[in-house]
Amino acid sequence: MVKNSIIPVISQEKKEKNPGSVEFQIFKFTDRIRRLTSHFELHRKDYLSQRGLRKILGKRQRLLSYLSKKDRIRYKKLINQFDIRESQIR
Repeated sequence: MVKNSIIPVISQEKKEKNPGSVEFQIFKFTDRIRRLTSHFELHRKDYLSQRGLRKILGKRQRLLSYLSKKDRIRYKKLINQFDIRESQIR
């Protein structure tokens, strides 16, 4: 199993100061999404984990939507750093 490298975007000091920030939460969700995606390469029929992945994707999408409404510059920077596709607004 190939482990994904953790993206060292958020400094350790910032993590300790504010683990509830939107950027940190998106970072944690992105890390979990990447780990689950690599898990599915071996376990294709793990439907319970697929459901969990969909829930995490929804939570991250809501946070990204919130951030794009509040601060578009931080949103664009975060999208580029984590290599996340920009969502289409419904």
